[in-house]
Formats: sequence, C-alpha cells, structure tokens
Amino acid sequence: MGVFRYDSKYAAPTKEQRERYMQGELEEHIFGDDGEIVLILYDEAAYLKDDHEGVRILFTGIHDKQKVHDELRRMLEEHEQKKQRPDEFSHGNR
Repeated sequence: MGVFRYDSKYAAPTKEQRERYMQGELEEHIFGDDGEIVLILYDEAAYLKDDHEGVRILFTGIHDKQKVHDELRRMLEEHEQKKQRPDEFSHGNR
C-alpha cells in the first residue's frame, strides 16, 4: 500500500489514514533508553514514532508493514551512535 513519512512531531497521519489503517486491536512496544521510540502495530498498519528526532512513519499494507522492523533497527542504531559520539560542534568561547 505505502509508506508515509512525517518529518515533524506535529505532523500526523491524515484523518482518512487513521480511519482506514489505524483501527482495531493494537500492540504497542517502547524502545530506547528513554522510551523515545514507540512502535504501534495494527492489523493493517504499523506506526513508528521517534520523539527524539520528531519523525513519524506509517507503514500500510502487508508488504510495507514488514519494513517497519528494518526502520526500527536503523533508528535504534542511529540513537546508539549519537550517544557514543562526542558533541560534533563546540562553542567558539571554549
């Protein structure tokens, strides 16, 4: 069906998408040290929220829903790498 990416934590799936895909029973999983990544599984969709980066991704349909695991793994690895790296920028008065 499709993958819909929202690059702002204030953006969200449309009302039509919520009514069509995000209905019925759900299963919620929380990841990350501070619980900043939330995966919500529906019958026909998967919704992935990264509160640290402000990204939301809606995976719809059987084939695209399977992609959520790869994206979740990528997000977790990215968060881990950011924790291990020192701050890449420093202030000029240091």
